[in-house]
Amino acid sequence: MPLDDLVTPGLRVLITGTIAARHRAEREHYYAGVGNQFWFLLHQAGFTPRQLAPDEDALLPSFGIGLTDLVGTPNGFDLAGFRRVVRGARPEAVAFVSKTAAAAYARTAGERLPRKYGALPWTIERRPGFVLPGPSGANNGMPLPVRIAMWRDLADFLESL
Repeated sequence: MPLDDLVTPGLRVLITGTIAARHRAEREHYYAGVGNQFWFLLHQAGFTPRQLAPDEDALLPSFGIGLTDLVGTPNGFDLAGFRRVVRGARPEAVAFVSKTAAAAYARTAGERLPRKYGALPWTIERRPGFVLPGPSGANNGMPLPVRIAMWRDLADFLESL
């Protein structure tokens, strides 16, 4: 079962993952898994004044950050539902927390698969898209300073909009 979306109208960025992480719902908070560095990366990139804990995820909209997941269906992902969330939140941009999440959206929406991290060549409901390296412990092969730099690239990207 997916977690409730954390969105309000006029967000700076809507951060999007996939519901594949079943432990999220079990823990009742986004990015609460052991070894997940989401909260650390978010702070290091300058999005929050301090490192928040997963149980403080409801504070993110006050910083202009929303959280949602692509929810799987037998035929891919609930594209219509995700698009409704994006339209309702009206974020300046949509950031996918991994190439896997961005590729899942791209396949379902008929877009080209992302080949690299950073700005996407296509939009999501007329909002620019961005791909971040995943924060999970499964992505520990990428050096932490590189991941931090790529999350900071998102902050720079938002400033350029």
